[in-house]
This record gives sequence, structure tokens and C-alpha cells, in this order.
Amino acid sequence: MIILAATPIGNLGDASRRLVEALENAETIAAEDTRTAVQLMRALGVENRPRLVALHEHNEVERSAELIEAARESDLLVLTDAGMPAISDPGFAIVTAAIAADVTVTALPGPSAVLTALALSGLPTDRFAFEGFLPRKGRVAALRPLAGEQRTLVFFESPHRLGAALADLAEALGADRPAAVCRELTKLHEEVARGTLADLAERFAEGARGEIVVVVGGAAPVAADPDTAVDEVVALAADGIRLKDAAAQVAEATGLSRRDLYEAALRRR
Repeated sequence: MIILAATPIGNLGDASRRLVEALENAETIAAEDTRTAVQLMRALGVENRPRLVALHEHNEVERSAELIEAARESDLLVLTDAGMPAISDPGFAIVTAAIAADVTVTALPGPSAVLTALALSGLPTDRFAFEGFLPRKGRVAALRPLAGEQRTLVFFESPHRLGAALADLAEALGADRPAAVCRELTKLHEEVARGTLADLAERFAEGARGEIVVVVGGAAPVAADPDTAVDEVVALAADGIRLKDAAAQVAEATGLSRRDLYEAALRRR
């Protein structure tokens, strides 16, 4: 099988017992950076010397087929430099290819910068969306579609672009939107800075050091207009969706009563 193994995002003490056992028993390891994998094994006191294969963003697609065939014979351990493979790191391509090839994929759960930052942010955690790395160019235009998103948003960003990224977030989502900049998570100089996007953009105008996760509060719910919502139900039904299904869809999006929408649409028709 293929085993996706989460590695520490900073503090070596977060390495799980299962990770250490997997490293000790692995015959083949596909690593984002083989040098980092060797350093990790040394730091954890692992004396095993498995076959190491580089698996990174530039070769993952072309190398996946070879590694999947090898995984039919013996387990393949997949590592990234930090955190869980496939989460803004190599791993997704080999997972999808393995599933298509009917090769078992499992995971050794562990540290996650996304979840750690979300938990520390002080922002709602019941519903959230991970948006990965912010685009380098055209950030404001790319972020505007998220302005109405009510879920908490989580982004990765590089330290030297942090100030500009926060300013663009403030422009696209609103200067008063609550947010948190989480820096160097689990490390000695861990920092969680909370405030509005405008405040944080000013605070980090010159950038920052270390690994950065930005967490942004969702948009405040907007009171839905019942008449407009009924119009939307009728329009969806006119496109071929069952009236009950159309009412349910609009109700979920607006928070209005599905039954009221359905009955109003019936009268409208």
C-alpha cells in the first residue's frame, strides 16, 4: 500500500510513534526532499537506510506510475518536508493515480499547520475552507469571489509577501474583517497575532520571518429577501429542477424556511 505520513511542522516532539515505526520499517520512501527525510530520520534516532526517491511538484505526475507499481509489492512511505502529504504539498497526484489503479492508500495522521492555526486563531472552527497559497499576482481579483464566504478561511503565505497579501485581503474582503497571522507554529518563536485585516496589514507591512498561516473570519450573514428568494426558486424550477429541490437549495443558501419557500413558489406559479 501507499502510506501518507504526517511529519512535524516545527517541533520534533510532535513526531508520532507510528511515524517512527514506519520510518524504521520502510523499504522505500518517496520524499519531497530526500535530504530532509534523512535529517528527520537522524533526528528521531532511526537507523534504517531505506531506498529514497524524490517526489516533488516537478516530477510527481511522471513518477507516480512507477511508484504505484512498486507499492503493489511492498509498502511505499510518502513524506513531505512538513505536515501531511497532499495538503499544498506533493501527494495528491500519487493518491489519485493509486486509487485509479486499485492500490490501497492509507495515512498516518499527525501535525497540520492548517488545523493548528485554525484552532489558535480564535475564529469560528465549525465551518472553514482551506484556500492554500495566495496567488502571487492578481490577488484582489482572485479574492473578491470569497467576499461573501461565511466560512472561516485559511491561507498559506510566504513571509516576505505577507504585508502586501494582508493589504489585498483587506481590500477584497473588508478592512474590518477579523483575522489571525500564525507564525512559526509549534516552534520556539511561535506567534499568533490577532486583529482586523487592516491592523495586521499595518503590523506586518515589512513582512515577517518563518512559516506563515493566515486565518480570516467569514463574512457576516446577509439577511435574505424572501421575495427575491422565491424568484430564485421559481427560476430554478423553470430550468428543470424539481420545485421541492429548488426550494431546499435556496433555503440552504439563504437560511429561509424550505416549506415557506416551496409554498410561496407554488402560489407564484
